Amino acid sequence: MQLSVVIAPDSFKGSLPAGEVAEAIAAGWAEVRPADAIALLPQADGGEGTMAAIAAAATGARLRDAGPVRGPDGRPVPGAWLELPGGIGVVELAQPSGLPLMAEPDPLGATTAGLGEVIRNALGSGIRSLVIGLGGSASTDGAAGALSALGLRLLDEAGRAIDAGGGGLARLARIDASRLLPPPPGGVTVLTDVTAPLTGPEGAAARFGPQKGAAPEQVRLLDAALSRFASLAGGDPGMPGSGAAGGAGYGFRTFWGAAIEPGAAFIAGISGLRSAVETADVVLTGEGRFDATSVRGKVVGELVRAASAHRVGLGIVAGQLAATALDAAEAESRQPIWCFSLTEHCGSAEQAIARPRPALREAGRAAARHFGEWVSRKA
Repeated sequence: MQLSVVIAPDSFKGSLPAGEVAEAIAAGWAEVRPADAIALLPQADGGEGTMAAIAAAATGARLRDAGPVRGPDGRPVPGAWLELPGGIGVVELAQPSGLPLMAEPDPLGATTAGLGEVIRNALGSGIRSLVIGLGGSASTDGAAGALSALGLRLLDEAGRAIDAGGGGLARLARIDASRLLPPPPGGVTVLTDVTAPLTGPEGAAARFGPQKGAAPEQVRLLDAALSRFASLAGGDPGMPGSGAAGGAGYGFRTFWGAAIEPGAAFIAGISGLRSAVETADVVLTGEGRFDATSVRGKVVGELVRAASAHRVGLGIVAGQLAATALDAAEAESRQPIWCFSLTEHCGSAEQAIARPRPALREAGRAAARHFGEWVSRKA
């Protein structure tokens, strides 16, 4: 019996982009079951790989060079954005302002200025609307750096520009938006995989600051600095998703009226993933680390719900598999889920990251054997 197989992973951050993950899994599957129909639909949730996932799904997409821009630690990095038919621009915060671009963590000083420079380039090309993927930020600055690059003036008591980074917001006394570039006429959508508010125990600093190197006292300083920013800027810091990417969701919503949308659902919609799942026998997805949070707002969660709705066989391939992850996914899915851990297969996370392709091919082979037997039992 020929199977219809959809392979739709997220990127394995720090290892392989989603498209290459999908290709490696597919190659392994085809070795075992060469007659099956395999569709590759790489996904993203607003973070790393968002532009690539949208480019793979959108006919006529063009990658545009924004030239060198300011990286999160001030060093120049290449800037790029995606142009879609109809004058739609797509930018990805992680591309010019992501944590992996840092020579070393700087939780107080890291900036999103490069993102603003990329957006300025896209606006100069005449885009009609803008999609911003939020995720993977090195900074906790509420998009202050990006907005400053777009003309917002953030001043201290003496009327001087505050220092870059979330730490600089602690000295913020006045905001001058008179020179801020307007958003494109068709509006701005920001994509995120979290529902965190801007501040508080579940906010940008408390939840994500430690991942960026923030010590407890720095977390408290950043949270207070973001609160100060919000007290002067207005808007709703409690809006779900405001804390995304170090508070960038808040910044773009407050100053540009951006709509905040779940990234995984947005990209699933434009890639045709939902219709592909409806007619599939098996869906394989995955990510670098599969844990209990993966079913909430992330690519894996989107696939768990879609597969459950259509009673499709579901497999998850992960770089690392947390102990409670499968229980959380199966509770959401209400059906058994097959899993494969690259770390367990390779013997260590370091080996899995260093040589992911052979392990992913083996995951594809193992999945083909498992689901081949699964279909036989169902028949």
